[in-house]
Amino acid sequence: MNEIETFAPLLTRAASAETTADPSSVMTLLADSDTTGGRLTSYRSSFAKGAVGAPAHFHTKASEMFFVLGGSLQVLVGEELTVLEEGDFLLVPPHTPHAFAAAPGAEADVLFVFTPGMARFDYLRLLGRVMRGEASFEEIKASSEQYDNHYVESPVWQKALADRA
Repeated sequence: MNEIETFAPLLTRAASAETTADPSSVMTLLADSDTTGGRLTSYRSSFAKGAVGAPAHFHTKASEMFFVLGGSLQVLVGEELTVLEEGDFLLVPPHTPHAFAAAPGAEADVLFVFTPGMARFDYLRLLGRVMRGEASFEEIKASSEQYDNHYVESPVWQKALADRA
């Protein structure tokens, strides 16, 4: 088994946490793999009403956990659409296509945790720059191996997004 390095206790205060934002969401960066001995990466995303979070994608190494702190989050897992409500928890294993957005007509406040951790904060910063028009989507596509984020086509998710309009 691969040894995971030890790490010191980590406290991230809300008032001093780094945030990255785009026009429809704010991500609060809580713990990245370099501060957790590789055990996890975690951040909180607050989505405005109607905000689209992520297109269909999967991870090859990490499991992704969603905990809805408030509002409602529409998610795709495999080919199934569902809505997570406040207090709901979802665990998506590696190699499982998934996508998410604030549920139609709702805001969403979600805690995300990836395990094992990967250095994903730079990916989240890049996403913010793309959404603000400061970087291109090609940069995200080129980083898929580095950040273990692999985009896939999903007719089910495309239809769900089209039905919002």
